[in-house]
Amino acid sequence: MEKKVPMRTCIACRTSKPKRELIRVVKFGEDIKLDLTGKANGRGAYVCNDIECIKKLKKGKMLNRAFSCQVPDETYDLITEEFLGK
Repeated sequence: MEKKVPMRTCIACRTSKPKRELIRVVKFGEDIKLDLTGKANGRGAYVCNDIECIKKLKKGKMLNRAFSCQVPDETYDLITEEFLGK
């Protein structure tokens, strides 16, 4: 029997892709950061492994909706830096 591939939707471009192709952004307490392992504790949202989608996150304040809280611009900047440096 074939194993089912878990699918997730990118919060920036709304495309559904296999979970392994996306990067997880995790909120744990007040901390919001990239989870490159995909195993960190906390509420997760997924974004494409693509700089365009990372830029859309900040432009559309997508994490505010995903995590139902105000996310400061500095957090978006940190996520972008973390993505570029990964």
